[in-house]
Amino acid sequence: MFVDRVRIHARAGDGGDGVISFHREKFVPKGGPDGGDGGRGGDIVLEVDPQINNLVDLRFRPHARASHGGKGGGNNCTGKNGQPCILKVPPGTVVYSLPPGEEGDALADLTQPGETFVLCRGGRGGRGNARFASSVRQTPRHAEEGQPGETGEFILVLKSIAQVGLVGLPNAGKSSLLAALSAARPKIAPYPFTTLNPSIGVVGSAEENRFTVADIPGLVEGAHAGKGLGHDFLRHIERCAVLLFVIDAAGTEGRNPAEDYRLLRKELREYDPSLARRPFLVVANKADLPESAEHLATLRQAARKAVLSISAKNGEGIPQLIFALREILPA
Repeated sequence: MFVDRVRIHARAGDGGDGVISFHREKFVPKGGPDGGDGGRGGDIVLEVDPQINNLVDLRFRPHARASHGGKGGGNNCTGKNGQPCILKVPPGTVVYSLPPGEEGDALADLTQPGETFVLCRGGRGGRGNARFASSVRQTPRHAEEGQPGETGEFILVLKSIAQVGLVGLPNAGKSSLLAALSAARPKIAPYPFTTLNPSIGVVGSAEENRFTVADIPGLVEGAHAGKGLGHDFLRHIERCAVLLFVIDAAGTEGRNPAEDYRLLRKELREYDPSLARRPFLVVANKADLPESAEHLATLRQAARKAVLSISAKNGEGIPQLIFALREILPA
C-alpha cells in the first residue's frame, strides 16, 4: 500500500508541576524551601529515514502523543523530562499546518537523511517553591503548574525526490523504460494504468555519474484538474530537474503521437507553469514497431527539438538516452 498524503493530530507532553517543600533535617532548624521544578514535556519530532518510501505507517497511526514531564520533588529534585515521540518519515516529506477548513503554509521540507523537525514542543515544567525564595520572602508557599504541550493538526505530503521524471500517457511504455534504464522492476502489463504508485530507479553504477529516475502513473487529459490520478501524482515530478516525455511513437491505441506530446505539455503547464520551463527531453518509444517511422517526423515537428528514437522492450537507443540525460542534468 502506497500512501503519500496523511493528516495527523499531534500532542506534545505537558510539563510537570513544581512542588512546595521545606527542608527537614535533625539539628537543621528552618532549613528553608527546597521544592524542585517539574520536568519538561516530550516533543513531537519528525525524523527523515531513507529506508522508508511512503507514509503508510502514519496512515494507520494518525494520533501522536509524547509523554508528560514528571512532578518535581523535595530536596531540590527536578522531575523527569518526558520522552519525545519520534515519527519516521521518508525523504521528500513536506509538512503543512492545518488551519480550520484549509491547508495552511508549508512549515518544513524534509529532504536530507537524519534531518529532524520539531512538530510540537513539550510544555515547560513548573518552578518549585525554592525558585521563589528571596531575602524578603524566605518561606514561599507557592509553586507553578507545568505548562501544557503544543497541539495541532498537520498534513504530511510526500513529494518524491528524483532527478529525472518520466511523463507520458497510459501505455506509453514508461515502466518498461524505467526497467531498461535501471534495476527497478515496476509492474509491466499491456493495459492502461498498470502503474498505480510512483517508482524510482537508480541509473548507473557506483563508479559512474549515477542519477535517479521517477516513473509516475500515466496522465490523461484533465489531469491538472484532478482527473484520473491527477494531482495525486503530478506532485511527484515537481522536484525533478529534468523531465523525460515518453511518447508512444507507434500510436498503438490509435492515438496521434504529436497530439499526445502537446497534451502532456498542456497538462503540465496548467498544473504548474514552472514545469513548462523545466529542461526536458522527448523520446519516441516503441521504435521496434514499423508504425513508429510514420509518426516520427510529425512528432519532431511538434516538439521543435531533437527526438530520441528508442525501444524500451529490446534496449534500442537506451545507451544514447542515458548519455543525453547525463548531458542535460545539472552538475
